[in-house]
Amino acid sequence: MGIYLDNAATSYPKPDAVIQKMMQYMKEIGATAGRGAYKTAIEADRLVFNTRKMVCKLFNGNDPSKVIFTYNITEALNMVINGFLKEGAHVITSSLEHNSVWRPLKTLERDRNIEISKVPCTKEGITKASDIEKLIKPNTKLIVFTYASNVIGTIQPIKEIGIIAKKHNILFLVDSAQTAGSYPIDVVKDNIDILAFTGHKSLLGPTGTGGFLINCDSDANIMPSKSGGTGGDSSYPYQPDYLPNKYEAGTLNVAGIIGLGEALNFICSTGIENIRKKEQELVKYALQRLDEIDGIHIYGPKDYNKIVGVIAFNLENIPAEDIAFELDRKYNIMVRVGIHCAPTAHELIGTLERGAVRIGIGYFNSKDDIDKLVSALKNIEEKI
Repeated sequence: MGIYLDNAATSYPKPDAVIQKMMQYMKEIGATAGRGAYKTAIEADRLVFNTRKMVCKLFNGNDPSKVIFTYNITEALNMVINGFLKEGAHVITSSLEHNSVWRPLKTLERDRNIEISKVPCTKEGITKASDIEKLIKPNTKLIVFTYASNVIGTIQPIKEIGIIAKKHNILFLVDSAQTAGSYPIDVVKDNIDILAFTGHKSLLGPTGTGGFLINCDSDANIMPSKSGGTGGDSSYPYQPDYLPNKYEAGTLNVAGIIGLGEALNFICSTGIENIRKKEQELVKYALQRLDEIDGIHIYGPKDYNKIVGVIAFNLENIPAEDIAFELDRKYNIMVRVGIHCAPTAHELIGTLERGAVRIGIGYFNSKDDIDKLVSALKNIEEKI
């Protein structure tokens, strides 16, 4: 395996314990959760519930039943956005959103006549929470924000935004795709009503896992997006109203959720503060080393304290896709290139047409990985 620097897309490698736990489930248990009264089904249910408890532990949730599992964060965000917003509602969002937020909002703008306001920010992605309050209207029902940009890594003032949302009784939904597992999140202290998360990025779990944590009483206003079997109340013709069954129709990804539970155990044992500290050290080092390259343009804040492990850049007069191709072909270094499913963010930094090269630094990366990346980029810059 070469040097993997695409952790903003999905993390690699996974902790060995995650793989072993999933294999143990598939070899020794096999049953689905909530679908039987025999021993292995009960054990599967216990392991899934344990993952709910671990999600609460990491994010300071107060009720495991308010942890709703989905197959990814895109599904989680869609469920909340589509299930909550009604005809003519007003939504406030950032200028940095991933398409998992932007596309559902634009679809509802077309289909339900909702109104969208984007909060202005600097080219470095810096948002002032006070600017949000200026956009609030009588029909503002939702504020949805990414915790950190998946393009330039900028961390948003989530706690301050949450205070404003609470003051005006507006639901606050946060996309934690780039922060969950690598940055401390406390839904109570951060004033987050609903935290959407993905399991396969910095949470170090498998693909096919994600969900949302409810930290408010507004779930009654979120209509479920699907109906079906829940393992109980089968004679009742409608989807149950109680959590988590209200939003979890159909068989869960039990193996994935159990693997996610083991990944969460790894994170909690390692310590989120320790993980963040290591990320900061690597990001600081990467910014310093990348700045040595002639003709490089790094987007976003240059202060490593203001970003997560996501750095986007271009080299002068060299197409971004050529850089990524050369890194992969000649140096076995894996990065992401393009507009990263975030056109509004690229529009902000002026790269919507050109795109950019993005490195995603993960917990298992090292300074040696950064050194090899910089050496390769210097060679590419000199030869192309």
